[in-house]
Amino acid sequence: MGWFSKLFSNKKSNNNSSVTERTPLNIKIGDIVTYDLVDYEVVGKIIYQDGSYKWYSYQLLEGRNTLWLAAEMDESLELGIYRSIPLQVSKPFPEKLEYEGITYYLEEKGEARVTGEGRSENINGRTTHYADYIDDTEEKFISLETWGSEIEVSVGHAIQEFEVSIIAGSQ
Repeated sequence: MGWFSKLFSNKKSNNNSSVTERTPLNIKIGDIVTYDLVDYEVVGKIIYQDGSYKWYSYQLLEGRNTLWLAAEMDESLELGIYRSIPLQVSKPFPEKLEYEGITYYLEEKGEARVTGEGRSENINGRTTHYADYIDDTEEKFISLETWGSEIEVSVGHAIQEFEVSIIAGSQ
């Protein structure tokens, strides 16, 4: 060990624990996600698995404001910001939906097994039927998920990775 190394070494912290750098695909409960100049705490996480395909949703909370950050690795990283909306939908899922004067068209649907963490741990091990809708501009989306007899509806839009920053709240 050289002189400078001895001078600047901290013998008290001989701890090899380091914080894992966060990406949209490995966010953890307790992390902070900054989006649109607002800091949100990650309070829930859902991992969806449909066959070999996997994607993530993170429940972001700031005060009483809740958003969902969706992340999936398709041909490239795809991110979206969603919020719940009071739109009545029933099964079978329709081919198109109308919301606030915009028509959304069914893009895909399926069934996924979920793993939940944090506020979402109560859905751990369950299966959800889902449907994703897209508008004509391919910039706005509606997502449907069944949870028991209820259908949760969210509206969202695509974002770029540079629009969010992630601060690890733990290892």
